[in-house]
Amino acid sequence: MKKLFLCCLLISFLSHSQNDSLSLKYYLPQDISYNQNIPTPQEVIGFIPGEWHVSHDRLVQYMRKLAEVSPRISLEERGFTYEGRPLILLRISSEENIQNLENIRQEHLQLLETQSKQNDTENMPVVINQGFSIHGNEPSGSNAALLYAYYLAAAQGPAIEEKLKNTIILLDPSFNPDGLQRFAYWANTNKSSNINTDPQDREYDEIWPGGRTNHYWFDMNRDWLPVQLPESQARIETFHKWYPNILTDHHEMGSNSTFFFQPGIPSRTHPLTPQLNQDLTKEIGTYHAKAFDKIGSLYFTEENYDDFYYGKGSTFPDINGSIGILFEQASSRGHAQETDNGVLTFPFTIRNQFTAALSTLEAATKMRSKLLNYQRDFYRESRKSAGNGAYVFGSSSDPARAWELAKIMRQHQIKVHELKEDFSSNGKKFEKGTAFVIPKNQRQQRLVTAMFEKRTSFQDSLFYDISAWTFPLAFNLDYEENASASVAGKEISNFEMPSPSAPEKSSYAYLLDWNNYYAPKALNQILAKGLRAKVAMQPFRFGASEFTYGSIMIPVVNQQLTPSEIHEFLVKLSEETKVQITGVNTGMSGGINLGSGEFRPLQAQKVALVVGEGISSYDAGEIWHLFDQRYNMKITKLDTRNLNRANLANYTDIILPPLWGGLDENVAKKLDEWTKNGGTLIAYGRAINWLQRQKLVDIKLKSTNVPAKNISFEQRGDFRGAQVIGGAIFEARLDRSHPIGFGYSGDRIPLFRDNTIFMEAEEESYNNPLQYTENPLLSGYISKPNLEALAGTVAFKKIGNGRGEILLFTDDTNFRAFWFGTNKLLMNAIFFGQEM
Repeated sequence: MKKLFLCCLLISFLSHSQNDSLSLKYYLPQDISYNQNIPTPQEVIGFIPGEWHVSHDRLVQYMRKLAEVSPRISLEERGFTYEGRPLILLRISSEENIQNLENIRQEHLQLLETQSKQNDTENMPVVINQGFSIHGNEPSGSNAALLYAYYLAAAQGPAIEEKLKNTIILLDPSFNPDGLQRFAYWANTNKSSNINTDPQDREYDEIWPGGRTNHYWFDMNRDWLPVQLPESQARIETFHKWYPNILTDHHEMGSNSTFFFQPGIPSRTHPLTPQLNQDLTKEIGTYHAKAFDKIGSLYFTEENYDDFYYGKGSTFPDINGSIGILFEQASSRGHAQETDNGVLTFPFTIRNQFTAALSTLEAATKMRSKLLNYQRDFYRESRKSAGNGAYVFGSSSDPARAWELAKIMRQHQIKVHELKEDFSSNGKKFEKGTAFVIPKNQRQQRLVTAMFEKRTSFQDSLFYDISAWTFPLAFNLDYEENASASVAGKEISNFEMPSPSAPEKSSYAYLLDWNNYYAPKALNQILAKGLRAKVAMQPFRFGASEFTYGSIMIPVVNQQLTPSEIHEFLVKLSEETKVQITGVNTGMSGGINLGSGEFRPLQAQKVALVVGEGISSYDAGEIWHLFDQRYNMKITKLDTRNLNRANLANYTDIILPPLWGGLDENVAKKLDEWTKNGGTLIAYGRAINWLQRQKLVDIKLKSTNVPAKNISFEQRGDFRGAQVIGGAIFEARLDRSHPIGFGYSGDRIPLFRDNTIFMEAEEESYNNPLQYTENPLLSGYISKPNLEALAGTVAFKKIGNGRGEILLFTDDTNFRAFWFGTNKLLMNAIFFGQEM
């Protein structure tokens, strides 16, 4: 009966939308009055939410208007997206609280300190952070934010006044402005006056890359822990500024589903999350259930989703003393669509999201003391269990990577200290100035543990996201987990990377250390300036200074610039990139001399990246971001639609990210011809399988077909899922003398892997410069058959093809922009591919 009622309701509101009769009464509680001086959404943006998809500019326009007229709202500007859209936050409470907001915030933060008392929570407001549509093509959240903000500003009566008195609401109407704008444009430009509910209509099938991601095609709901994107940095600053008691994250899922709220599957909760966190999440869920029962909407909980990876918006709060809650609404993907549950309209999805926002507010006010006491006790217990030791991490050969990790730590309000003096531990050397200390006895101890831990044992074998993210491994740093806290020097407050000493003027040559993370940025500018440069294929030294494989030599003579101009340029370059450049006045070095044939000439690279339908937008976006943001290198994005007619002769390198679909045979022939004429094709992941099918490469791949024995029909999904490598970290041997290994200081390197492509090693060991060890698992989940298959395989292959070559990477060297430790593998392929 309930399902029949729901279907009739959906069809009814499809008709309402078509006849322009949609009303705010459909959404808003009608048992209260509303302040007539507060403008409704349609009075500002021109339509009732649900009639059209709100664009980000109109969303911001309405929020600014509310902040202008309502004493309950204070608007905070927090920066801009890559596309220049504002990242705003509405702080909403009673008028009295808004006037005393900073004092309330400071008092709330005292809960996190050891001196907080039992009765501190009696009269303290609870803080909730409600965020919407971090995936831009899941727009019902941001459209519901229009209604929720109006309700909070305009609703009148004792009930709402009591809620506002006891609550600080941090409302982020759009976690992803760029993606929301992109999707709103798509949905609105494909809307018909007579709404077509056929799921095959163009309206419900947006073009690549879709509005899910931000400007560089990142899934921003995976960046709460790495904090590499401006949108993430703004919301993480807000989180640590307030430490909300509840954080909600409004999403959408498949159109044939209903509505989900957490908790997720109990066995897939991270062990560092307290059980009380899940108990409170479940109790909050009773308020959602009651609200959805009232309006007749179907829902489910404790299925499908999990609370494991702390880089998601609904899980990050759980390791920070808060309660994170995921909402997933079945998506209309446009304005109305036929589904298994009847016609799903956009207004219906908005109403469900609005209802969940209201039930969150209801739960927060009713559970206020429980939530505040939980947060206080979380940090009290955290300190008790912290111990007195310290983590130490660093790299004497490349301090840049250590500095970048230290900056992430500081963004999470983790106390970072300098190293008091050099010391060694377990065969690892840590040097003052290139290593950092994280004392365990601090407020953020549990978060630090989550970021540093290596975990290989799990209660469940299925993961909604990755199973490992150990940060010092991602940055390829030496680290010690149990150092004495006595090694800590003073706490660091300035996280600006120090500049190296300026190169002395030389009339002979300059040397650039390739170990530094930002060396590719410096080399690219040197070559773009028209300067000749060479790469060292063997180590050499000048006195006590060692220069290893991959060091770059810039001769002074026979250049387009004068010696003075070269020096001036390199001084500025060293300051800008933080890369050490050394001037020398003789070629008589120890080892190979500077005039040796073991110094190979380099050329400026012109790189293209294949993007478009069939290509993984995540992987492509990571590469685009790496070139554009980290290394200031131009990269041409070649769309798959145009590859057949593109002039490839312009490019030295073409990068082919993993494929979801396939490219046609004509593209394969064109790439084959281009490589034979001297081009370097760099392929990742599933692109290897496509190259194999097109006979551009002939490699041996291991198969791991595990028979499903004694598996019931009900268990089949879990069995198959357990054979997936969702994201784990493995150890490989690295041949530093091979150009792919240039700039690395050790013969072991951690690699991130999320696929089951296993390339067998070649008999000639020198052709296996990046090979998994016999016991490669460092952190994360992998099934036993897959682990056995992975051991001894290779993560990289170079295959000659005429005058060019094809370079194969099984693994993502640029994962989510925080795998600093393997970015240089791609840069080595770009700059030194011809030397392999």
